[in-house]
Amino acid sequence: MVLKIPRAGRYWLFKTEPTSFSFDDLWRAPKRRTQWDGVRNYQARNLLRDEVKIGDGVLIYHSNHKPLSIAGIARVVREGYPDPTAFDPGDHHFDPDSDPDDPTWFMVDIEAVQPFDPPVQRDGLRKVPACSGMMLLQRGARLSVQPVAPQEWAAVLRLAGVAQR
Repeated sequence: MVLKIPRAGRYWLFKTEPTSFSFDDLWRAPKRRTQWDGVRNYQARNLLRDEVKIGDGVLIYHSNHKPLSIAGIARVVREGYPDPTAFDPGDHHFDPDSDPDDPTWFMVDIEAVQPFDPPVQRDGLRKVPACSGMMLLQRGARLSVQPVAPQEWAAVLRLAGVAQR
């Protein structure tokens, strides 16, 4: 399969627990799209608000799951905007300190592009020299939104058997 994600775009890895929201959930969503909400880390928020742009490629990573793996690819279809779950007292992502007039938390919208069958396991990435600097593989790197270097992106796609145009 050849993907239509531009090589010139930036690349990201978004972590999710598949029991909360999996790549399969994204694949089954209307138009295969979702809001990537609920991020409550300032560094990840800054990336979503300031750096993640329309057309960027996203690796969807299943954390807290065995095996730990990248389940598929998505693309950004809407840039950062205020996360309304922060203002909803009924939502488990509610933040009483977040102000709609000066929002603290941001989200983006993504669209599923391609599942990986089988998923690309994290242990397999450790064996790939091009991925040696990948944030995902660094001890203590727990950020839920992580930049991915072009050579890391290309290596993951090769492992998944996916060509990029």
